[in-house]
Amino acid sequence: MADTIQDFSSFRSLVIDDFGAMRTMLADMLKSYGARSIDMAANGREAVSQLSTRQYDIVLCDFNLGPGKNGQQLLEEAKFRNWISPTCAWMMITAEQTPDSVHGAVEYQPDGYLIKPVNAGLLHQRLGRVLARKSVFADIDVKLRRKDVRGALAKCDEKIKQEKQYASELLRWKAQMLVSIGDFEPARALLEEVLKGRDLAWARVALAEVMQYEGDYHGSCQLLKQVIDELPAHVRAYDLLAVAQEKLGQFEQARKTLESAARLSPNSPVRQKNMGELALRCGDTETAEASFRKSMTVGQHSVLKTPDSYIGLAHIIGGRHQTEEAARLLGTLPQVFEDAAVHIRAKAVEGLIYQQNGMAEQAEQSAVAVSEMMKKAALHHDTKASMETAALFFQTGRKEAAVALLSDVVRNNPDDQALLARVSKTYSDAGLHEEGMKWVKAARDEATALMNEGVLLARDRKLPEAVASMRRAVAAMPANVRVLVNCGHVMMLSLEQRDDPQLRREAVEVLMTALSLAPGDKRCAKLLAQLGALN
Repeated sequence: MADTIQDFSSFRSLVIDDFGAMRTMLADMLKSYGARSIDMAANGREAVSQLSTRQYDIVLCDFNLGPGKNGQQLLEEAKFRNWISPTCAWMMITAEQTPDSVHGAVEYQPDGYLIKPVNAGLLHQRLGRVLARKSVFADIDVKLRRKDVRGALAKCDEKIKQEKQYASELLRWKAQMLVSIGDFEPARALLEEVLKGRDLAWARVALAEVMQYEGDYHGSCQLLKQVIDELPAHVRAYDLLAVAQEKLGQFEQARKTLESAARLSPNSPVRQKNMGELALRCGDTETAEASFRKSMTVGQHSVLKTPDSYIGLAHIIGGRHQTEEAARLLGTLPQVFEDAAVHIRAKAVEGLIYQQNGMAEQAEQSAVAVSEMMKKAALHHDTKASMETAALFFQTGRKEAAVALLSDVVRNNPDDQALLARVSKTYSDAGLHEEGMKWVKAARDEATALMNEGVLLARDRKLPEAVASMRRAVAAMPANVRVLVNCGHVMMLSLEQRDDPQLRREAVEVLMTALSLAPGDKRCAKLLAQLGALN
């Protein structure tokens, strides 16, 4: 295969720049390379409209786009929402050369980063090389889009033998795919084999992540520290190291690690939020407040913005007896986030802050409002909203409703020991420790019984009855990952006997829900791969 592609006539392109003259110039360059299908966007809003409705092979995107989303935020949203495939060539083009901008853009992995003024020859050369490299992965991408991970792995092995010059990147893809379906042991073996031949930073970081999936946080820490010592600008290594340190209870070390990452790339709303939460855990409210505020600022136009920053800041402000200011901040959440569960969280935390500051009447009003909001929205998928609402309900005398919420949390998360400890603490804080322990056990037993019924029916090959039973279990526990995965498994057993397109779609939907709740779940990813391989 050629090292570079010269003719761009078969590619669809999008040019994003807030200056009309620059858009025209870049489009003319693409035309001179043979490109025929070229769309243009003048700002983030127009770019979102284009990216969400069309598939592009080439995106040339300015970093600064005026008010609204910048180029980095567009790229992160395009990847987050799967608007672009791995074979799309995304080139960031900008006049910005500040460390914040460069590291921020590189963190979200564009395929190139060019400083204005753009040289036509250099752009052609860079794009041609990127497109040639990405064409190697086109067949693999087709398999992945069909959820056929096993087929993609087989195709990847073929390409590794055929395309020696791209072997390293193909091995990287293979490792990522193995992790995606929970095959951590072969992923680890592959990465260790890669590192025997060549000391590659991506392989060491990927191996450290696999170690975390396997629970080896000490080993992961050691490996990530080595990477950071040798490559102090590797932002991803800092983030993973902070996760491992937090799992090991090294909260102050995790906080310092994230501070180092934020000095390199300060514009991640999630990283700033994590820094705020760790600072709070370490008793540093001043740093926590600064981090939460920074998270809110940089997340204003980001798909990765998080309500946790607003809620964390509200707790800090409320703790200073500035209740009205905290309430005003929480009142902005419905304008920022569309999720009904976030709106309930905001109102519940408002009530908790009122109660904390001795404003019982206002807390009661918040509890009434939450009760009304819950009639329109279920909280199965939002544990934080359920926990905060339950705490408010206990404090305002709504014991029965609080117990129902916490029992729902337990049924959906019967094996999450950290969460069960938080539920137990909520009961204890309400003066109901002994009763609470009984309710927790009852909810866990109920979850087990509901789940086992369908599994036992499937074992006896009573598959229609098993599918019906698992549907009832999912209806009762829609956020219980084990129930969702078992439901998908039972449905797949039924599909192996008799194909049913509707049941197949239902099984995929159930498993995708499970995967969204637990991205690293091994069984879920394997079942999706097996479903994709069924004829």
